[in-house]
Amino acid sequence: MMLIEETAVPLAALPVDEFKAHLRLGSGFAEDSLQDAVLESFLRAAIAAIEARTGKILIERGFSWVLTQWRDQAGQALPVAPVRAITEVVLVDRGEAEEVVDPALYRLDRDMQRPRLRPVGTLLPNIPGAGSVRIGFIAGFGAGWGDLPSDLAQAVLLLAAHYYEYRHETSLGEGCMPFGVTSLIERYRTVRLFAGGAV
Repeated sequence: MMLIEETAVPLAALPVDEFKAHLRLGSGFAEDSLQDAVLESFLRAAIAAIEARTGKILIERGFSWVLTQWRDQAGQALPVAPVRAITEVVLVDRGEAEEVVDPALYRLDRDMQRPRLRPVGTLLPNIPGAGSVRIGFIAGFGAGWGDLPSDLAQAVLLLAAHYYEYRHETSLGEGCMPFGVTSLIERYRTVRLFAGGAV
């Protein structure tokens, strides 16, 4: 399985001005000491960390997911949420020849925890032997910063500020995330009920 981010978070969607205000309130930095490119990088890092921890895509963008077999041919759970649309399902054989699956044969089962690609009939199409299937989709709460739930938006600002404040610190453990951030994102984390099984 391989999840590929086809489009990046656009610069216009990053809350650089809100982040500047957040840092000034917390630290009293002067306006001219803030560099936009540096702040953008910390915001992108915070967004990526929160998306990885929760399995939720914050800002809308395109993804493709490659599988060599269905976990459940009656409905394949997608790796992230919320998914807004399926853009393509493509079967790829061992010789790399592609066959686009008719969109009338599948549908998106929307869910905030575990969206699924479902067949319109009984089963999803067979994946060619030694081949794969590529699922293209659009995921995210929305195209702009204002589309995020307020607690997730606050978590991004808190984590980006943490990264900014400790940008020269090299002794922090891997995966270090402040308690305030973890408490804000906890309810968005995907609950896995069956170890390794379909959910």
